[in-house]
Amino acid sequence: MIEYFFSCPYCWQRVSILIDSGLTRFEGIEDCEVCCNPISFIVELESGQIVSSYVEKVQ
Repeated sequence: MIEYFFSCPYCWQRVSILIDSGLTRFEGIEDCEVCCNPISFIVELESGQIVSSYVEKVQ
């Protein structure tokens, strides 16, 4: 598992999610652990390392 840190697009606090390092792509919606608003994620991985990510508010 990889712990991915990012800034919440609602409250700007630093939060994290866990991503399975065996995946090549993670897409999903998770609630911010600080403000509880929903956040949409797309994270691309290669060889167990994050190579790109996109985080945005859920409309």
